[in-house]
Amino acid sequence: MNDSVTTRSENTSGLPEGEATRRWFPTAFTVLAVILIVVWVASFFIPSGIYDTDPDTGRPIPGSYHQLASCDAAAEGERCVDKSLRVQFWRLWNATPNGLYGVQNADGQVGQWEEGFLYGAAQIFMFVLAVGAFITVATKSGAIQTGIGRLAMRFKGSGTALIVVLMLIFAVGGTTYGMWEETLGFFPLMVPLALALGYDRIVAVGIIFLGAGTGVLASTVNPFATGVASDAALISVGDGIVLRLLLWMVLVTIAIGYVLWYAHRVKADPSRSIVGISAEDARDSLSLVTDVPALTGRHKAILGVFFLAFAILLYGFIPWEDVTQNLLSRSWPLPTFADFYFTEASMLFIVAAIAIGWIAGMGEAGTVNTIVSGAGDFIGAALIIVVARGVTVVMRNTTITDTILSWAEEAVSGTSASAFAVLAFLVNLPLAFLVPSSSGHAALIMPILAPLSDFASVDRSIAVTAYQSASGLINYITPTAAVVMGGLTLAKVRYDHYLRFALPFVGIALVITSAFLAIGSAAT
Repeated sequence: MNDSVTTRSENTSGLPEGEATRRWFPTAFTVLAVILIVVWVASFFIPSGIYDTDPDTGRPIPGSYHQLASCDAAAEGERCVDKSLRVQFWRLWNATPNGLYGVQNADGQVGQWEEGFLYGAAQIFMFVLAVGAFITVATKSGAIQTGIGRLAMRFKGSGTALIVVLMLIFAVGGTTYGMWEETLGFFPLMVPLALALGYDRIVAVGIIFLGAGTGVLASTVNPFATGVASDAALISVGDGIVLRLLLWMVLVTIAIGYVLWYAHRVKADPSRSIVGISAEDARDSLSLVTDVPALTGRHKAILGVFFLAFAILLYGFIPWEDVTQNLLSRSWPLPTFADFYFTEASMLFIVAAIAIGWIAGMGEAGTVNTIVSGAGDFIGAALIIVVARGVTVVMRNTTITDTILSWAEEAVSGTSASAFAVLAFLVNLPLAFLVPSSSGHAALIMPILAPLSDFASVDRSIAVTAYQSASGLINYITPTAAVVMGGLTLAKVRYDHYLRFALPFVGIALVITSAFLAIGSAAT
């Protein structure tokens, strides 16, 4: 997956090199905790206020913002905000628990005893744990690693075909379930294979990082980016999926072409390799990957269940009726899953995990223990969402969210839809570095960015795409990511050498993504 505890991908790989590299930068939990306290302190000084909302959509009406008085100065019967130290203390104290199960009332206040709808992240919290269980069971079965290993061996005589196929697989993993930490397990296979084909270590890194990373940048249904952001923006995961799918196709094509260009250049002239090709590289070549086990019938069945689960997820999340009406001006002819969302998707992955455990022969105890272990491995990613949601709980309970929105509304007033979309993308780039958890980043920024996009007449799905693209772009190169530093350590590639290879592509991806956002915002 693409989201655990310490980085945007929040991986806790245990690699000493990666850990040492991150010592100078706090974890995502610490960053969010600091933000929570800063927001709480700021709430004493930021005026409280609210927008009037549209009775049909519940969205704020532009230009309707008005301030609320303090309760000690308000007239009788007038809505007010109590900012006494005692009340404010409990708002901070209860922020994180309410970020999980808090209920929002009609006045926008969030608490465990309120009446209204669930504001806390309980659904997405459970979904993340279910995905963790599913991925862990599938990984423990060995089917995924064996499948990719056998595929690599089949194409070992054709470097070009191998690069294309493997990058497509990694990109699909990135766009569907945020494949990122899982890529660390493929470096021992990819590096010697690339060397045996006459390439260098950078090619192996490019296949994995540019493949999976591009999939994450252009996530379609990735639960840790698209899912969390869509939930926070109060829209369906399927909203905007056509634009994201087109972006995925274009960027993956460019990424594959970029890696192929570099690989062919190195093979034709090894002196042009960024890292060089040493005698050690010759020893680390194909002889190290000839022991890939056979792909058994059990493996094939597991892979079938694995891909079927994501196919059902994709089918369930996409609003087919809206897509076909917009593109084909006709109704979707097949039955769809009514109200398919995170609760239903959670059970989908739990059932699929049980099925894979049974097929793999893990037994009842082995399957249950692996599911529990997998959920435990992903608890960091789930808690990040809760902490980030706690920040927005404080903002809502002190009614400063709309005040900040009103300031932002003034800033974007008169801005074109295209300019707003690109600006939202660029503003999220430094935030993606400061909050390197994709899920934490989404839960933190989307409650502000989504209604702000309404004011700019930009569809909320564009705001989601802008956020996740920024997170994915930073994901390629951030030195605070244990996956990046850990993968480079496994590949024996220096970080500065990797930057020389990756930065030109990152620049291309930035321009292409900006263009897609500008065009997409103008078209919606």
